[in-house]
Amino acid sequence: MKKTKNDIIDSWIKKADRDISVSKRELKLKEPLTDIICFHAQQAAEKYMKAFHVFLDIEFQKTHDIEDLVIVAGKKDPSVLKLKDSGAELSVFAVETRYPEFEDPSLIDAKNAVKVAEKFKRLVKAKILENRTVNKKNTDY
Repeated sequence: MKKTKNDIIDSWIKKADRDISVSKRELKLKEPLTDIICFHAQQAAEKYMKAFHVFLDIEFQKTHDIEDLVIVAGKKDPSVLKLKDSGAELSVFAVETRYPEFEDPSLIDAKNAVKVAEKFKRLVKAKILENRTVNKKNTDY
């Protein structure tokens, strides 16, 4: 059975929600692993943006650069551009945190990364929910 556009969007959001959940759970530990927190926060923001690209009917390239994803989406929905700088902050955690030569982020950096990922979550989910609500009202007779 072919997935609908909404199914694909929901799949991206589900994966993003899991990433952010891992980050938040790790933050609560006595000795949180900040590299893991930052990596999953970055992954969450990236996946929320990819869900938003699907929502906007934008074909995205395979990239971990959240800033680029924001800029491309901003051409169709300029309201997302307010996340551009935040996306740039997180992009560094996409690859570097997985390798030993990268210094582990501070706890402050990890907490900030989760806050930034939450911004992406709120904006993307609000935009998608708003659209689904409007479309549902337009089809109700």
